[in-house]
Amino acid sequence: MSQMKRLVGAGGARRLLAAAALAAALAGLVAPGAARAQTQDATFTTRSLTVETALRAAQAALAACRKAGYQVGVAVTDRSGVLQVYLRDRFAGAHTVEVAARKAWTSASFRMTTTALAAETQAGRAMSGIRQSPGVLAIGGGLPIEASGAVIAAIGVSGAPGGDADDACAKAGIDAIQMDIEM
Repeated sequence: MSQMKRLVGAGGARRLLAAAALAAALAGLVAPGAARAQTQDATFTTRSLTVETALRAAQAALAACRKAGYQVGVAVTDRSGVLQVYLRDRFAGAHTVEVAARKAWTSASFRMTTTALAAETQAGRAMSGIRQSPGVLAIGGGLPIEASGAVIAAIGVSGAPGGDADDACAKAGIDAIQMDIEM
């Protein structure tokens, strides 16, 4: 200590010791790995439907529409809107292929039902321009498929008489797999 006093003077030594004590105290406040925890991870994990589960959802939606007397097309996409499964009943209109797929894509992309998107994007509303985006179809029949609070896929139905009927069939498809995807 006497050598230190000679090097920095009596007052300087006290300041040096106080600074060292403060640094040690602050170091104790920062948990190991805290600096790393403040940065974002470089990767992330997502959940997706298996093709078998997507097919079961599509089949259940198709069956619900058939039971109601409707000939429809049903599309199931992954969480990004990429088509996984498409089913078309024998007398469903040719337009149902593209329309069901666009409904599912729109629902996956916006993470909401296409019925809700239709309401939010009506003419004169702030979001009305979204309807002009390529691929967007803001009419009923597209529903997100959620598990544990996250969108993992979407389903679109086209061909029933109106968006409400398309929504009901899509909901039947989701209901058929909901227990399996929540676990």
